[in-house]
Amino acid sequence: MMDIVLHSDDINLLSYWQKVLVEKKVQMEDDFSKLKDINNKLIILNYSSIREDETIVHKLIENKNKILMLHRVPSLATAKKFLKIGVQGYGNALMKEHFILAAIATIEENLVWLYPALTSELITEIPTSDKESTLLLDELTAREKEVALLLKDAYSYKQIAETLEITPRTVKAHAGHIYIKLDVKDRLGLALLLK
Repeated sequence: MMDIVLHSDDINLLSYWQKVLVEKKVQMEDDFSKLKDINNKLIILNYSSIREDETIVHKLIENKNKILMLHRVPSLATAKKFLKIGVQGYGNALMKEHFILAAIATIEENLVWLYPALTSELITEIPTSDKESTLLLDELTAREKEVALLLKDAYSYKQIAETLEITPRTVKAHAGHIYIKLDVKDRLGLALLLK
């Protein structure tokens, strides 16, 4: 488990993050100029506090830090910009506790984490190949095909359940069967396979 450093110019955000991370080893660094001296930590940065200064982000990465960038108004364009330069996670500054903890766990495993709503948006940008998708779907039952196509289009389980007039639990069961039959791990894998 990495030591975590919090930096924000918003005391309310810092307070919220501290509450979420009460069981983690956390320190706050409110002096922007001292950020450049931090090494080998997981740093949670409030996007607005860095004043769009990419140089500090580059310096933090150079110092072998892992960065979770949190933004009050997250956008896919900003996520792409910072993920390209080496930030390991990007999300909503006020996202629920389980998302923050999931982001930290993912980053500690040397993987990249992206806020789920942005992941769905990213999936919709992937160009489609209808011919290949149709062949893959032949392995599925008619209902599984319906669920798979809605999952591909970034529908939530609840939205799929409402659309197909079935329960979310049934949607989850269909999704599990789809993932097994198509040999994918999750909805992102499915979307990438079917796009």
